[in-house]
Amino acid sequence: MKEIKVQTHQRTDFVDVTAEVAQVVNDLGCVDGIVTVFNPHTTAAVTINEGADPDVVRDMSVTLDKMVPWNDGYHHAEGNSAAHIKASMYGSSVQVILRAGKLQLGTWQKIWFCDFDGPRSRRLWVSI
Repeated sequence: MKEIKVQTHQRTDFVDVTAEVAQVVNDLGCVDGIVTVFNPHTTAAVTINEGADPDVVRDMSVTLDKMVPWNDGYHHAEGNSAAHIKASMYGSSVQVILRAGKLQLGTWQKIWFCDFDGPRSRRLWVSI
């Protein structure tokens, strides 16, 4: 297992971590298997989605804010319930097939770290 550091810059921030995950695969010398990318934070998530058009990430962020507004009468004392809910909706991990040393992602797919309570210094764990 290796750790990737991720710095986010706004409350809701989608950070493309595909190259960092591929570098971990390369560093570990793995050729075939399953790569698991796990997020150990309760107000962040990880997902796979399009990376070619930045409007996709923008649209996901805007739609999430409509579905789960930041202020909506939540009871959680820290005031970040919306971030916890969004993180649960997306999930804490993704898996990618590894073949011949390459991540088997679709043409437009990227691995995204999703922070819903930033900006923060975060981390992801990668295991093969």
